[in-house]
Amino acid sequence: MGGLAHYLEEEGIPTTQIALIRKHAEEIKPPRALAVPFELGRPLGAPNEPEFQRRVLRTCLELLARDSGPVLEDFLDNAPGADVDQDGWACPVNFAAPMDDISDQDLIRQSLEQEIALLRPWYEESKQTRKGRTNFGISGQTPEDIAAYLAEVVIAREDAKSPIAGTPPHLAFKHMADDIRYFYMEAAIARPDGQVTDLEIGNWLWGETTLGKVLVTIRDWAMETEEKGFKALAITAIVPTHQRHRTIHG
Repeated sequence: MGGLAHYLEEEGIPTTQIALIRKHAEEIKPPRALAVPFELGRPLGAPNEPEFQRRVLRTCLELLARDSGPVLEDFLDNAPGADVDQDGWACPVNFAAPMDDISDQDLIRQSLEQEIALLRPWYEESKQTRKGRTNFGISGQTPEDIAAYLAEVVIAREDAKSPIAGTPPHLAFKHMADDIRYFYMEAAIARPDGQVTDLEIGNWLWGETTLGKVLVTIRDWAMETEEKGFKALAITAIVPTHQRHRTIHG
């Protein structure tokens, strides 16, 4: 979007944008950008917080008053919920410890399928609570299909075949990894024990599930691969910033 903004400005159309990854904005130098400290996928900070969201949007739009640039400003406030006492929250499912040995494709798939089976009733409960709305489904694959593909990527790496017709392996992986994370996260928040922060959900998913272990393993490989598609994803799109301490490359 930052690159497109330059062309729009040349046509006399002022632009502003929200930058979730500040380094990208520093390199692309869009005419005006507001760098925010939020999780990827949440440019306005947090769901169900309309006042906070309006403040983020208003701050971004106020940059349009700047006639010259590039302008890159920081939104310094964290999203609501970070300071809420979450001692009472717990995932509705207790998993076995994540696999230590990520070297057997069949065992990886079976472990993921076990997690999926345990989470499925809670995913359905969460979906019903939100009147059928869900972020899962962009890949068109079932959770079990995704488990099989992720297990293949861990072992076969760049030789893994895309299960989505006409989609290269790295993009198929991106769609399917996003899908299965949504499935896990929506299931995890189904139990009405109170609010939960993104960080707590992240600590559970990335620290206490086989899925998290698998995605970290794939990211560590992708950071070193010569395959450009997976390499690009590894830098920004596989493991969120607040969970990079679990990876080799950080």
